Amino acid sequence: MSPRHLLSLDDLGREGIERVIERAIELKRSPRSDLPLTGQTLAMVFEKASTRTRVSFEAGMTRFGGHAIFLSPQDTQIGRGEPVEDTARVLARMCDAVMIRNHSHVTLEKFAAYSSVPVINGLTDRLHPCQLLADIQTYVEHRGSISGATVAWIGDGNNMCHSYLNAARLLGFELRIAAPEGYAPDPEILAAAGDAARLCDQAQTAVDGADLVVTDVWASMGDEQNRETRLADFANFQVNKALMSWAKPGALFMHCLPAHRGEEVSAEVIDGSQSVVWDEAENRLHAQMALLLGLLNVE
Repeated sequence: MSPRHLLSLDDLGREGIERVIERAIELKRSPRSDLPLTGQTLAMVFEKASTRTRVSFEAGMTRFGGHAIFLSPQDTQIGRGEPVEDTARVLARMCDAVMIRNHSHVTLEKFAAYSSVPVINGLTDRLHPCQLLADIQTYVEHRGSISGATVAWIGDGNNMCHSYLNAARLLGFELRIAAPEGYAPDPEILAAAGDAARLCDQAQTAVDGADLVVTDVWASMGDEQNRETRLADFANFQVNKALMSWAKPGALFMHCLPAHRGEEVSAEVIDGSQSVVWDEAENRLHAQMALLLGLLNVE
């Protein structure tokens, strides 16, 4: 029997996403008193730095009675050129699941192809599905179903934007994307979203009447060498009080963090009453705990 992976939201589908969200909310409200993952181990492979991804997966495994092992390139043979296929085969024989946070989505897919246990995408250059599960959970908790809602993505057409495109297609909400010229999302992922998404020339157009406004840093990991250029290019795409005034009254604001106040978002927005970023961050824990139970077939 082939293992169930989470490389993108498509691996779950609409029903799977909704099932994870429902279970995550239940776990948050009423934590399990048993230890369903006792004796099970999650290998966590990190090429990129992390706070929320590492802590949420490690804490989740601990709460369920399991164990998580942190693996960095400096500590393993991965950093000395061991083939991805070999690492995948070995870890799958010693661990019950593997979470990978790395640069290349192609490498993640190769790893999953050779793994006999579930592989979870903790972030790649292409997608960040675990963050979307937390974002959707947060929206559901505050506003109910996201189906039929209008979501504005402001900023870089990056891995987070790509996962929002996937979510819009699967869950039936409208995604409006406002990005500077040259920073639009991948054309293939955008085209696959069809009528669920559209590009906007200006941030105000995207935010007009939106139920949810989302942004991310202007210089993601790996883009730091172009930081000054990016700051200039994104100057008109800051989410501030003036921009939020175009959204619906009571619209929510989200950011996957870490945030740079005064750049992609003003302090008055991220620390204001419309911001749900702390719920969003916490929900990484609950959504991933629900995901682990599902992928490991635990009732």
